[in-house]
Amino acid sequence: MFNLGAPELLIIFLVVLLLFGGSKLPELARGLGKAIRNFKEEAEGLKREIEKAAESPPPETPKKAEEQPATKQS
Repeated sequence: MFNLGAPELLIIFLVVLLLFGGSKLPELARGLGKAIRNFKEEAEGLKREIEKAAESPPPETPKKAEEQPATKQS
């Protein structure tokens, strides 16, 4: 996807380590993991809703007044 090799990932990791420090990295990783998990769950729920809507038949529309025969009473 991004074509990142080992040297690029190592440089990125070192920059993040310098910016946030060693004590904040586990907290950041935990937060990132929760965010990714939440995103996947919401995407799956949306997918299920779309599939459910595609499977169910469309709701019936009520007949219009002009389709029903009119009767006159004298």
